[in-house]
Amino acid sequence: MMETIAAVLFGVALLHTFAAKFFEKLAHRRPRHAGLFHLLGEVEVVFGLWAFVLIVFMAVVVGSKEAIAYAESRQFAEPLFVFVVMVIAASRPILDAVRAAMGAAASAMPVRRSLSLAWLGLAVVPLLGSLITEPAAMTLAALMLAPQVFTPAMPERLKYCALGVLFVNISIGGTLTAYAAPPVLMVAGTWNWDSAFMASTFGWKAALAVLVNATAVVYFLRDHLVEPRVNTTTGQRELAVPRVVSAIHLVFLGAVVALAHYPVLFLGLFLFFLGYTHAYARFQSPLILKEGLLVGFFLAGLVVLGGMQQWWLQPIVARLEPTALFFGALALTAITDNAALTYLGSLIDGISDPAKYMLVAGAVAGGGLTVIANAPNPAGVALLRAGFADNSIGAGGLLLGALTPTIVSAVAFLAL
Repeated sequence: MMETIAAVLFGVALLHTFAAKFFEKLAHRRPRHAGLFHLLGEVEVVFGLWAFVLIVFMAVVVGSKEAIAYAESRQFAEPLFVFVVMVIAASRPILDAVRAAMGAAASAMPVRRSLSLAWLGLAVVPLLGSLITEPAAMTLAALMLAPQVFTPAMPERLKYCALGVLFVNISIGGTLTAYAAPPVLMVAGTWNWDSAFMASTFGWKAALAVLVNATAVVYFLRDHLVEPRVNTTTGQRELAVPRVVSAIHLVFLGAVVALAHYPVLFLGLFLFFLGYTHAYARFQSPLILKEGLLVGFFLAGLVVLGGMQQWWLQPIVARLEPTALFFGALALTAITDNAALTYLGSLIDGISDPAKYMLVAGAVAGGGLTVIANAPNPAGVALLRAGFADNSIGAGGLLLGALTPTIVSAVAFLAL
């Protein structure tokens, strides 16, 4: 019975995700209850809210002890890691260092600087995700692109096209190594896939698709792109960040990435990071703690709700032939986290090598179709939604914007 209730609540959460923009519109029409509607319109709140409802149902149906035991049995390392890496990657010293590097690269390119900056943010930064992990790459790319691409002046349809490309490129851009993309990480140890295997089997195809997607969307954005301007709210000139401060921040980021599987250690390191930023507050901007916590809450809710979907997902994955499995994984990842999908595949005894390839390829290719398809997507939504109408990103607009880059990625993985 609980499995059925969990599946129904999972479906309700999906519908709520697609209705988030509707609740934001209601907030403007019904100011008396605007606070409630704004809360229901927060995409990052959706899965956490319905996960709480699931635990309440479980406590009523099977008992409070069983409900608590289930919640404590879930692994929350990924939500915690995404929260920590978002906050560190978005700190001013790291952003300034990345912007400086990208600015130098953009100036050396034989095209208008505004075009080259947008292209670097949509192509190179997603590929860096193979080194610094996808959540960190999403954070850096979103903050780099926000003042240039995701602005009120940019036509809404082009913003959704750029958002779709960003999400798809982040999803496939982490496949050059065996540790950076969550859906790859779930199977790499079980199937003995190392970074050399990933680069030669998936990585070069993904890199080609990333470059094609980024180049195409920048071409369509070209008439609306201007030099990004970083706004300051203090009215005072900010102090230049010393190189040693940027270097220390980068060390914090690298250490957290290295300790991604050990929450106790990277959370302890994060506390040291908070202390360091307080000690040198004059070189800092406000940390994105709220945005990071909301994204962590979203992913934690997905862990709780998704943990009870194995009974219907795994049989589907197990009985599909390799080519059908690719398209099945591509479709299923739109309604469930792609890491959860590949994890279910890793539990199948005797799965063939072609089926393994098709499962992972389909899961990463479809990782940009919805907010829940890939773990870094909620981070992108949290950081970029202010640039969209009603301060909300519509699920339908994201789906349409991601269709073409998803097709390009699918062709790359199937035909090359």
